[in-house]
Amino acid sequence: MIPSLFPRRLLAALTLGGLALSAQAADFTVAYQTTVDPAKVAQADGAYEKASKSEIDWRKFDSGAEVITAVASGDVQIGYVGSSPLAAAATRQLPIQTFLIATQIGDAEALVARNGAGITKPEDLIGKKIAVPFVSTGHYSLLAALKHWQIDPTKVTILNLAPPAIVAAWQRGDIDATYVWDPALGVAKSNGKVLISSAELGKLGAPTFDAWIVRKDFAEKHPEVVRAFAKVTLDAYADYRKDPKAWLADKANIDKLVKLSGAKAEDIPLLLQGNVFPLAADQATALGAPTTQAISETAAFLKEQGKVDAVLPDYGPYVSSKYVTN
Repeated sequence: MIPSLFPRRLLAALTLGGLALSAQAADFTVAYQTTVDPAKVAQADGAYEKASKSEIDWRKFDSGAEVITAVASGDVQIGYVGSSPLAAAATRQLPIQTFLIATQIGDAEALVARNGAGITKPEDLIGKKIAVPFVSTGHYSLLAALKHWQIDPTKVTILNLAPPAIVAAWQRGDIDATYVWDPALGVAKSNGKVLISSAELGKLGAPTFDAWIVRKDFAEKHPEVVRAFAKVTLDAYADYRKDPKAWLADKANIDKLVKLSGAKAEDIPLLLQGNVFPLAADQATALGAPTTQAISETAAFLKEQGKVDAVLPDYGPYVSSKYVTN
């Protein structure tokens, strides 16, 4: 167990002789999202707790912006975010570090136009309502897509909605399009047309990725926990990539992903194939110039769009490979 991180016991005075009741508190809190990735099997199996010798409070968040707020407040020590909220957080100089690239986003995020909304080509988006969680990778990708198509963002109505709200609005017919991830993406695709995916935008020069971040104060005090967290994640990726077909044939794996992501079982194979999960050998290189450059370029784009006030001269302090190389 991690000593002195939180009060170890919650004491409640009873009666007669000062008897007390104690309850175990979590050692640290992890913010996760509904993305479909192999490491959710390890999460369901309790592998992170075993490796870190800790009690973990897992909290589900609907967007990276919400995760950043929780990490900034100190309520969360480790969190899963996309490259856009990561760039915004680093630009605000929050006390965080990226210690693992979780996934390079491909077809698992996409812009979908609702059937019946009168959208058959990009130009038809003009005058329409598009929902996206603000400062998310989906938001960044939507703005990048509009820029690629030379569509002025002021010519469309962009609504800030969390994925659950997007699903509800979509089903009511209140929105015409959305740029989002699963399970909301699956709902949209069942009654809509994909206009462009993050895989395509990556090839056009606007790549996105998801990452695990950690509060710097927590990492400095408990580096062994961060290393253990990274190792469990990378072992899960290696297990999947060793034989994806065999991994997917194991119903227990699918059931665990369905439970933690909310995605449909039949959609999971394509969702896993829609992203790239970097192995340990790739992480050491990625958690250096490629990631700092990607964060810098994302921040520059966000500044251009008026989402951040400035771009830092160096994002190196917000990325570290030491938890995957030592």
